[in-house]
Amino acid sequence: MKLTKSVVDHVEPPAAGQAFYRDAVLRGFALRVTAGGIKSFVVEKRVGDRVRRKTLGRYGDLTVEQARKRAESFLGKVADGVDPVTEAAIERARKVTLAEVFEAYVATRKGLRPATVFDYRRQMRKAFGDWQDRPLASISKDAVARRHARLGEASPAQANNAMRVLRALFNFAHHQYEDSEGHSLFPENPVSRLSHTRAWYPDKRRRTWIAPTQLPAWFAAVEDLRGAEAPYYDRAVGDLLLLLLLTGLRRGEGLGLRWSDIDLEARTLSITETKNREPLLLPLSDFLAELFTERRRLVDGEWVFPGTGEHGRLMEPRPQMRRITKVSGVAFTLHDLRRTFITVAESLDIPYYAIKRLVNHKMHSDVTAGYIVPNVDRLRGPMQQITDYMLRIAREREGGQVVPIRADHG
Repeated sequence: MKLTKSVVDHVEPPAAGQAFYRDAVLRGFALRVTAGGIKSFVVEKRVGDRVRRKTLGRYGDLTVEQARKRAESFLGKVADGVDPVTEAAIERARKVTLAEVFEAYVATRKGLRPATVFDYRRQMRKAFGDWQDRPLASISKDAVARRHARLGEASPAQANNAMRVLRALFNFAHHQYEDSEGHSLFPENPVSRLSHTRAWYPDKRRRTWIAPTQLPAWFAAVEDLRGAEAPYYDRAVGDLLLLLLLTGLRRGEGLGLRWSDIDLEARTLSITETKNREPLLLPLSDFLAELFTERRRLVDGEWVFPGTGEHGRLMEPRPQMRRITKVSGVAFTLHDLRRTFITVAESLDIPYYAIKRLVNHKMHSDVTAGYIVPNVDRLRGPMQQITDYMLRIAREREGGQVVPIRADHG
């Protein structure tokens, strides 16, 4: 039949699924009707060995004649050797924004840890907040170089980190968005300009830590933060900071702890998702066993440190950290706590292999280490020794003797 307004008006919906009514005049032009009564115009045409179908629009939004003209345009392009469906998909891909690519990247990369995603989102917000709605294709090498230099004025390390995230997004887009022949729509990564011009800032390994003379003031500020009358989240951050200081755990490992990871009877803590992909089982010192016992009385749910972040756990302790710095005069990062733990352990002449096990460092080329079977009980003594030493130093009053710690191995 020829599709006319009268015909379209009187077409009844099918009992289930959808039905097609094809126009007898313009080959490929059709009306699609769903069981729900929705009527839409489509156009179909074989392109090579595939049938291409394009939805032109709903009846009501389009008249029959308007839909017919769009179908004629589509079929005319096909006759000229153009694949309109692929062409439209390519055009959409070329207009994809930085924010859309980021969300696709996060959704595709199943192995990303929540803490990593959180850090990436923060980088996107702080470094590229004004680029979120910008088409990825419009981000040029010059724009990258200018943004990297501007970010570097405030923090060279943060500038490098932000560009690493952007580089990952362009690498993802290179394989994610292709034309009909499999050619990438983003063949070049503009962040490569930084390598070609040697513009990356030197990555200087931080050597900051909390020195013995600083520990009393820092520890007192943390204790105030986690006092009996402290707000819920302040207490959580205070407990987290002491955990990181007294175990050397990484930020994400501490924040990601579940109660299923804590065995108070065996006095152990387990981490399954670690940076080096090797599980970690640590003994708990007396102090930490008491800390977790008290937290268990205060906290419900699966997370040791619950919060308002993604998945219901604590994600960002920075406000409380700034308060501790203001009160104590000690500026620090969460990774400084790990460096402090390792430095203290070395100063106490803890065996080298025990330190490596405690902080879960791989021993890539150490043949002997490969023959040592990890035993959590063998780490219990060193862990308790480190905790006792740091607590004694932290609780020293002004004028008390402080045993110096060698800082040349941090």
